[in-house]
Amino acid sequence: MHSLRFNRPSVGLPPGTPVYVGDRPAGDMELSVLVYGADAAAMHHPASVDEVPQITGTGQFSWININGLKDIDSIKHLAAAYRIHPLTVEDILNTEQPPKAETFDHYRFISLKSIQLQPHNHDEAGRSAQRGKKTTSRQKQKPDEKNIFLFDQISVIITGQTLITFQEIPGDSFGNIRKRILENIGHIRGMGMDYLAYSILDAVIDEYYLALVSLENEIEQFEDRAVETADSAFTMEIQGTKKLLLKIKRAMLPLRDILGAASRGEQPLLDGELKPFLQDLRENLNNAIDTVESNREWLVNIMDVKLSVLSHQMNKVMKTLAIISTIFIPLTFIAGVYGMNFEHMPELAWRWGYPVVLGGMAAIALVMMLLFKRRRWF
Repeated sequence: MHSLRFNRPSVGLPPGTPVYVGDRPAGDMELSVLVYGADAAAMHHPASVDEVPQITGTGQFSWININGLKDIDSIKHLAAAYRIHPLTVEDILNTEQPPKAETFDHYRFISLKSIQLQPHNHDEAGRSAQRGKKTTSRQKQKPDEKNIFLFDQISVIITGQTLITFQEIPGDSFGNIRKRILENIGHIRGMGMDYLAYSILDAVIDEYYLALVSLENEIEQFEDRAVETADSAFTMEIQGTKKLLLKIKRAMLPLRDILGAASRGEQPLLDGELKPFLQDLRENLNNAIDTVESNREWLVNIMDVKLSVLSHQMNKVMKTLAIISTIFIPLTFIAGVYGMNFEHMPELAWRWGYPVVLGGMAAIALVMMLLFKRRRWF
């Protein structure tokens, strides 16, 4: 265990000064606590969940984040400290369930799926792409530079002035949010926990767009390769991309329903003042789902083009074979006639019979080829 010292952000610090306290502990679970107020913010990395209530008990806003769900005892211990229902703990640990939202007496629970993109050229990827729009120019990837998409379950608990996030795998889309809090950029410090939860949802939806932009780059390559390659691996790649798009859509649809219910007031998910923000999130999510559908249709069209190319190539081969067979039909007939070797065939005793027959066969083949060429059959 690391030896840590926890400083209170409101003591001895100029307003707005970001503070990083402690080293990141080793192990399967990464624990961080971001404590902030209107005047200051501090990031803590406690060695165990036992120290978390001491850090958050300052009367300020607190964001507790856990990366990794293997340490079940620590997660249950933290849940007990904040009076989280055991059924909610089960939902947190069940990473295969679809997104959902629940409201309890003293806390609200949201689970959703995020997509972590790990491309070869992540920095050059489409983070600059506007949501709901396709980029006009994209950096082409090489065929062997395939992006890796990691689906991560994120669970969010809002209770009082504390927000707790649980993540299945390390690494997330929230680095920019932490930076804005620590450096006092934007309105997060003065807006409370509901606005922080909205910012997390917004970051997850932004990751959807980043993944879709990357997939569109790959689909563009498929379109170029559709007329160039005939191997079965290409078809398997297209099918794999279609399955990935379907998985992304399944992650989006329940979240859209959750946001729709919250924006209509049917689900008390976030503060009522954030209703316009939730409507905007739902609109962006609808645009992302429409993009998924258009990309799936795009892949279907590419498959149709691929099948058309294969059919065209097969037709060319069959036409060539048919021309060759047609040319050899009369030649085979002549060879068959003179190969019967009947006794009373005067041509067999003729001195020039053999060269005349061969010449006639060659003339027939040449005439037929000229005729086919004139009709543009080849």
